[in-house]
Amino acid sequence: MGRIPDKTLLGLEEYLKYLDELGADFITSNRSSAGPVHFCSESYERIRGRILVCTLCRLSQSRTHAVPGEGSLDARLMFVGEGPGRDEDIQGKPFVGRAGQLLTKIIQAMKFTRDEVYITNIVKCRPPENRTPHRDEIDACTPYLRQQLALIRPMVIVTLGKVATDFFVPSSLGMTLLRGQFYPCGDFQVMPTFHPSYLIRNEGNKELRKMVWEDMQKVMAVLGKT
Repeated sequence: MGRIPDKTLLGLEEYLKYLDELGADFITSNRSSAGPVHFCSESYERIRGRILVCTLCRLSQSRTHAVPGEGSLDARLMFVGEGPGRDEDIQGKPFVGRAGQLLTKIIQAMKFTRDEVYITNIVKCRPPENRTPHRDEIDACTPYLRQQLALIRPMVIVTLGKVATDFFVPSSLGMTLLRGQFYPCGDFQVMPTFHPSYLIRNEGNKELRKMVWEDMQKVMAVLGKT
């Protein structure tokens, strides 16, 4: 596995283009005029508000709640999944169902709390019957994720499953080959690993859980949590 090409989805020019299209001038304005926490929180609420009322794709027609994401705006670690499921759609919060409970245990084992990391998804509304998001749905949600990344600026992004991994590390390879190593992606280090729901579907496969924990140990080492 080599470095991500210069034309990575998270390149600076792409950032500015999408942010400008959404009128997100707060990204390029002078940050010294306000305290960083207040400024970031204020900007984040603007993004969150747009997500909650978004109608840019068909997923908005069947959702109960959009799920912007949650966690620390100063997080060094971000988890990005595919999309909300049934429980997330009902509660408006990411990873609160069975897969979310497993993710919480993983986060705690990494010596973090959920409040210390940031958790979100590629698409912010539940695809019907939890199907894989379509390309146009992902494209419609992309500006929101870009803005979240630009504001929070995590050191490490853990991508959960193939859809999230493909957003940052486009590849025809499967997760077994992609996982377990860092990929430079703009200012971030991306660590692909299996989605918690995949671990649940393969509950008897202890080797899968071992691989995920090996991946997280590498993340912990980078973040000084060993």
